[in-house]
Formats: sequence, structure tokens, C-alpha cells
Amino acid sequence: MSKALSTRLANADPPAAAATSAWLRSTGIVLAASALVAVCAHIAIPLYFTPVPLSMAPFAVLLLGLLLSPRMAAATLFTYLAEGAMGLPVFAPGPLYGVAHLLGPTGGYLIAYPSAAALISFLWRRSERSFQAALASAAAGNLIILLCGAMWLAVLTHASAQAVFSLAVLPFLAGDALKIAAAAGLAVGFQRLRRFAR
Repeated sequence: MSKALSTRLANADPPAAAATSAWLRSTGIVLAASALVAVCAHIAIPLYFTPVPLSMAPFAVLLLGLLLSPRMAAATLFTYLAEGAMGLPVFAPGPLYGVAHLLGPTGGYLIAYPSAAALISFLWRRSERSFQAALASAAAGNLIILLCGAMWLAVLTHASAQAVFSLAVLPFLAGDALKIAAAAGLAVGFQRLRRFAR
């Protein structure tokens, strides 16, 4: 934070200063979290038999859903999509950029990110916060991503339900199970660390 901004906050009314500080903190979290999704999106392996790459971006979505509030999680993923739509290199590498990427074969997965993250956060915060609850919450969000991705690919390709399942869902089930478990483990570990720090 700059010296001028610090001075302004110090001289401002306490409620206004607190609101400004909270807004800056939230903005910083959203931008940092969207950068995490972008980094994970670039950890991707193209698969020759499907137009959808094997990417770590869904892992970031699951993890952020478990770590952030529903509103913050959705805002983070909307920010990520907006960054990509503006042409920033945040999506998985490929021949399409910007809005064209959102309208391409992986568009359904991407568009599902905000609602999936918000759903995960909503379910997790209304549970007993156990590892099993984290698994179930992350799995529900992951299911939303897979379903939206499959439906979008079906619209684009006009393929049969069986073909779409083989292209958009089946190749990712094993990897998604690992992502769900890893996100749940990290979230529960972070929660315990916070309790210990208090």
C-alpha cells in the first residue's frame, strides 16, 4: 500500500477507512485467486481423442470454492473469465483466444466455474467442515463443471450422448477424483492451521 493511500486511510473517518481497507483486501484476494486459476489452467495436457485438454484449472476452482465465501468465490471466477474474454493469457493454451475461447469446445466448463465455486462454498459452509463434507462439496461443484462442459460440447458437435460422454466426461473422471481429494485435503488442512494459529 502506498504512503499517500496509508495517510488518507489514517485521516479518514473510521467506518470509511475500514470499508476502504476491506474493499482493497477483497480486491487483492480476487485478483490473486484469479491468477492462481490462470497458473493452473496453463498446467494442461492436450488429449488427441478429445478437444478438451486435461487441465489443473478445475482443481483451482474446487480449492477456491472451499477457501472463499460464495460471493468471493463467484467474483473470483467471474474476474477470471473477464480477464480471459479481454484477451489476457489466462485460459489453457490453445488456438483460440479471448471470447472465441469461451465459445469454443471448453466454453461450457469455463462458464460453469463461478456457479460451481459458489455452490461448493455454500455447501461447505453449511456442513460440519469435515474432510468428508469437503469431498462432497467439491464433488458437487465438479459435477456442475462436467455437466455444463458436456452439454456445451453436445451443442457444438451435435454428437450423441454416448459420444459426448466419451469426449467430455469419461476421460476426466479419474483425474477429477484426485483433484477433489487434493482440494478437500488442502482446505481441511488450512482450516486446522487457522484454528491452531488462533
